[in-house]
Amino acid sequence: MKKVKYTRDIIHTGYCILVNQFHPYVENKCLMNLVPLQYEPTIYLNMDANDALNQIMEKINGWDSIVPISGYRSFEEQSKLYNQSLLENGEEFTSKFVALPGCSEHQTGLAIDLALKTDDIDFICPDFPYEGVCQRFRDLAPLYGFIERYGKKVESITHIAHEPWHFRYVGYPHSLIMKELGMCLEEYCEYIQTRLDDENVLVYKKDDESCEVSYIPCVDNELEVMMDDKSKWSLSGDNCEGLIYVQFR
Repeated sequence: MKKVKYTRDIIHTGYCILVNQFHPYVENKCLMNLVPLQYEPTIYLNMDANDALNQIMEKINGWDSIVPISGYRSFEEQSKLYNQSLLENGEEFTSKFVALPGCSEHQTGLAIDLALKTDDIDFICPDFPYEGVCQRFRDLAPLYGFIERYGKKVESITHIAHEPWHFRYVGYPHSLIMKELGMCLEEYCEYIQTRLDDENVLVYKKDDESCEVSYIPCVDNELEVMMDDKSKWSLSGDNCEGLIYVQFR
């Protein structure tokens, strides 16, 4: 085991960062690692998220029937989209479906909007039904690190309307744990933080693999992580007050 120290800045990086109106995105372009999508080079996504997306699509021949609508957006692009929606759709609609500039997951490069391929696609609220190839994508998504981010039953928690087309990469095992617990990202981050007071770690097992998920809070602008450098691990900030540490066994 070794002790590794980090400064507070690290809580704003990683695949599990919570980005919403209460936790704005702290941009770091060096960590985005953006790449163009294979079948739509004008849309960019984080490299690991892009790899996972392609793996899902390969399993279901998804690119034949599904089209990407939006991936990474800069602050300027989000501002333009938000203001345009205000003019065209009004404040009530915009507040439900378009995040405030600086508070959009699309600025992280970890979010992708998808649509069923049709002749007429709504680029703000695209059709991505709970059936057919779209549902096959949705079923496989957690196995590859993606979650359907804005569910119908958690609108009061996410403060975003139900968006069946919006998927967010959070990485493994977080996507599977969230699915099994029936939690959105806000609930999961709170759950991991509060579990620290009870059991210190969350043990997750799938097939022959197991891991321990723990939370390291920021104290005096520093974080100390005890790492087992002889086994696989992952680390992500929550964009709130600490780090989510996964130790694979």
